[in-house]
Amino acid sequence: MSDFNRLPVGSPADLLTAVPYLLGFRPTDSFVTVGVAGTRVVVAGRADLPEPSHVAAWIAGMARSQIRLLRHADATRVIVIGYGPATAVTPVMDAMTPRLTAAGLDVLDALRVTDGRYFSYLCQDPACCPTDGTPYDPHRSDVTMHAIVAGCRALPDRAALVASIAPTSGAARVAVTRATVQARARRRALLAAAGHDGLVRAGVDAVTAAFARYRDEQVLHDDELAWLTVLLSDPVIRDAAWQDSDDWQVPMWTDVTRRAHPPLAAAPASLLAFTAWRCGDGALTSVAVDRALAADPDYSLAHVIDQALRAGLPPSVLDGWPHIGQPPF
Repeated sequence: MSDFNRLPVGSPADLLTAVPYLLGFRPTDSFVTVGVAGTRVVVAGRADLPEPSHVAAWIAGMARSQIRLLRHADATRVIVIGYGPATAVTPVMDAMTPRLTAAGLDVLDALRVTDGRYFSYLCQDPACCPTDGTPYDPHRSDVTMHAIVAGCRALPDRAALVASIAPTSGAARVAVTRATVQARARRRALLAAAGHDGLVRAGVDAVTAAFARYRDEQVLHDDELAWLTVLLSDPVIRDAAWQDSDDWQVPMWTDVTRRAHPPLAAAPASLLAFTAWRCGDGALTSVAVDRALAADPDYSLAHVIDQALRAGLPPSVLDGWPHIGQPPF
């Protein structure tokens, strides 16, 4: 979010060019809220558009969720954007904007993006908001150049973001699966010889070694990665891995999540979700939670992070954490 705050956004076209970099992917069939405090964008949220017949049921929960998100970020103004045809976007805008206004938020604009043009629901001046929409070309905007220089990314769509943490396949997956069988046997032998305390010590050592490897922009070998993922299935060891969250840990947990034997992906995917959330990447957090719950639908850490997202809690709620013996939530 800090990189996004430095982008030169001075018009609706600039904002629409910047949104994919804020979300991490290019939205389609989406409802997006962009919260503003002063002159700074402080938060953004995205949801799939509902079917027109389901708007009434969808809007109640979505309005509460978005208002919480904006309030937690201290946003006082908001821009709402619907991506899709008018038949899908207009009913949502008609229902959502009055709720935002009633909550004390200043709706700066309500935009629809369809086929490379944007339309304003609030501006009635044809000189700046023609009825047939205003074309914009993100490839010709200075915002795109600034975003790339700032290190922001915009994947083609949410599916591409999901694919970025999907399980590996082919020979790579077979190799880790074989290594996982050996790692499980090693875990059983260690537990029998040294008990749970010995297992925890080995787990902390494995986590520390992994951190050192990825901090130096290297990766774990298959047997090392399998050993780590087997150990992370113990909550005590997993908790030792989430006492700190730095940017470099995002590629680390992405790599471990992708390469892990799929039934063991819940722990590394949850650690990826937690790290991405603390780094301000809500989109990656969401898909990582989904990946964790696909591996284990009852995984408690993934559910806790999911609840934090749904409540609109900002990462700043954990400023000053960790403290010894203090849970993160």
